[in-house]
Amino acid sequence: MAPLVLYLLGINLITLLVLGYDKFSSMKNSSRVSEINLLLGVFLGGTLGGILGIVLFRHKISKGFFLLKFFGVAILQLIILRFILRILWQ
Repeated sequence: MAPLVLYLLGINLITLLVLGYDKFSSMKNSSRVSEINLLLGVFLGGTLGGILGIVLFRHKISKGFFLLKFFGVAILQLIILRFILRILWQ
C-alpha cells in the first residue's frame, strides 16, 4: 500500500504545483499550461491537489466549462475506482 500512497501524494503535489505555475503564468502573460495537461494531472489521481490548487490560488474559479470538465474527470475517476474495488472484492 505504501507505493500507492507515495504515488498519490506525488501526483497531487505535482497537480497543485502545475496549477500554481499556470496561475503565475497567467498573471505574467507568459506561456500557459494547456487545460488538457491540467486535467490529465487530475485524471491520474491528482484530484485533491487540483481542488486545493483551484481554491488556494483562486485559479480557474470563474471558468465554468473548465470546472465542469474538472468535476467530470473526478466523477469518472470515482466510477473507475468503484469498478476496480468491486472486481477486487469479489
